[in-house]
Amino acid sequence: MSTFILVGLATAAVGFGGRAIVRAVQRVRASAADMRKSRLRFPLPKFDFNSFHKGGFEPNMSLREASLILGVDILADRAAILAAHKRLMITNHPDRGGSPYLAAKINEARNLLGS
Repeated sequence: MSTFILVGLATAAVGFGGRAIVRAVQRVRASAADMRKSRLRFPLPKFDFNSFHKGGFEPNMSLREASLILGVDILADRAAILAAHKRLMITNHPDRGGSPYLAAKINEARNLLGS
């Protein structure tokens, strides 16, 4: 008689324990789904790669091309042009592994916009 009671209690304990585990797994899956949904509310910005300048450099640099190279407006003041030039030359200087051609184009753009 006591064996049947122990077997019944053990079966009930296994059943309740299994049910608790299943519910915990369901809660974890639901919270993971909520996290995925919350990430979708704040998506990363989508880049329109068609808005970038297509092609290489023009034979004679224009004001538009100079402003695209330096990343400033055509009517930017001298301080903004020099700051953009300095930023680009720090990363693209030939003495630090940059391209001499790109450095020449950056200098040309500064001279064209700065004058």
